[in-house]
Amino acid sequence: MSAPAITPVFVRLKLSLLRNGLRQSGGRKAAYITSAVFALLFAALQLIGLIALRGHAHAESVVVPAVAVLGLGWAVMPLFFPSGDETLDPTRLVMLPLRPRPLVRALLTASLVGIGPLFTLCLLVGSVGAVARGWAAFAVGAVAVVLALLVCVALARAVAAANVRLLTSRKGRDLAVLSGLVIAIGAQIVNFGAQRLGASGLGELDPAAEVLQWVPPASAIGAVHAVSEGSYGPAVAQLALSAGALVTLLALWSRHLTRLMTSPDGSTLPSAESAAKERSSSGLARLLPAGRTGTVMDRSLRYVWRDPKTKAAWVTSLAIGLIVPVFNAWQGTGSVYFACFAAGMLGIQMYNQFGQDTSAFWMVAMTISSARDAYVELRARAYALLLITLPYATLVTVLTTAMLGDWRRLPEALGLSFALLGAMLATGAWTSARFPYSIPQEGYKNVAPGQTGLAWISVFGGMMAAALLCAPVIAFTIWLNVSADGDDWTWLLLPAGTAYGAVLTAAGLKLAAPRTARRLPEILAAVSKG
Repeated sequence: MSAPAITPVFVRLKLSLLRNGLRQSGGRKAAYITSAVFALLFAALQLIGLIALRGHAHAESVVVPAVAVLGLGWAVMPLFFPSGDETLDPTRLVMLPLRPRPLVRALLTASLVGIGPLFTLCLLVGSVGAVARGWAAFAVGAVAVVLALLVCVALARAVAAANVRLLTSRKGRDLAVLSGLVIAIGAQIVNFGAQRLGASGLGELDPAAEVLQWVPPASAIGAVHAVSEGSYGPAVAQLALSAGALVTLLALWSRHLTRLMTSPDGSTLPSAESAAKERSSSGLARLLPAGRTGTVMDRSLRYVWRDPKTKAAWVTSLAIGLIVPVFNAWQGTGSVYFACFAAGMLGIQMYNQFGQDTSAFWMVAMTISSARDAYVELRARAYALLLITLPYATLVTVLTTAMLGDWRRLPEALGLSFALLGAMLATGAWTSARFPYSIPQEGYKNVAPGQTGLAWISVFGGMMAAALLCAPVIAFTIWLNVSADGDDWTWLLLPAGTAYGAVLTAAGLKLAAPRTARRLPEILAAVSKG
């Protein structure tokens, strides 16, 4: 007697997981329905837009890179959103008597159920409609759509199976939090790419399309275009590439499933070497000042390296602070003053200092009994931030200046950056004591429910205050640039901006320290809310 087919069982299981997940709360159901409506609406508009490209000279140059980016999205989705689909974790099936090949077929079929596959299907159908001409091209297009869709899904499954031990560990959760960095960088790249295409036209994509048409799953769409052009040999080769990629991914997936279900999980067992390294003090800690200042600096820097939310905020700020000035300089549309963006992005990290500690702030609060203690605490946190921010802001400013070749303005750009940084350290210290809020450790929210208003006042109110505090340096910069002989004195902006920023930082710490000491119970209650 043959064993019953498990594919229908897994499809019903996927539907049950979706249905039961929506039953957990009304908020989750509303969020899912809203996201589904927006995703399907965007997919429909994208389908119409791609079909509208039909007959355009550069239609292939649009759809081939689009499908390649789509495949890349499927590859990274399991890494950054491991909890988005519970069926991505095959270790839940370890105790079941299932063989790899039937399991792969069942999971592959079940993976086609959901908003993501439907969105992908719409984009692929639109891509075929944009480049297909003639009945032969449409016939190949039907095969290409199926192949490309299966390659995308199999790619996501193979990546998830290969990294499932990582994704279910603490490091995996850290990686998921860093998805904000990918989104932020991707948004900047799309922005600059759109600007470049708007200025130069779609022909700029031709070289990329020439390469990507041989990379699965985009090669399947390239085959449709090749048939439309009468190039049947390249079309067969491109379809063969996509089919070969699918077979390879399924084989890798099956291999990883076999290993997962037959080998023990040792991903959470630290090695003796890593444990010894963890116990030993770092070299940086030995270089920090003695006493409370060095201890607080060491703790703050360890948060940056170890805490997922703090790490994500820092890495995102570092990346965006570099991308904006450098990309604008690279395009020839920037200014050396754009380098101040780096200091501004990192200065934000001074805001809500105590919220980063969450409920562990009570241990810090126990060590603060006077305004002097609070001042040393805040000063050490500012020192830790400056340890990273000062060399980074200097590096970004020098790099931007070098790309633009405007070395004459380097001193004033550095002076403005240091003044802005000092202003943000001052306002950040004050708002940390006046408007603290909690940062939830789980999930992707950066503000606890009910504290959104506090977060807006703290960050955006503090940034506006910092901009006002920088007004004297900005006015001095404008005066020197419009003055007849001001170019000879612009070098003064570097020492003036540095001194002004240092004075602002010291003043802000002095004003924030008494308030911090008085409001310790309120701060502790606010940051422990999440």
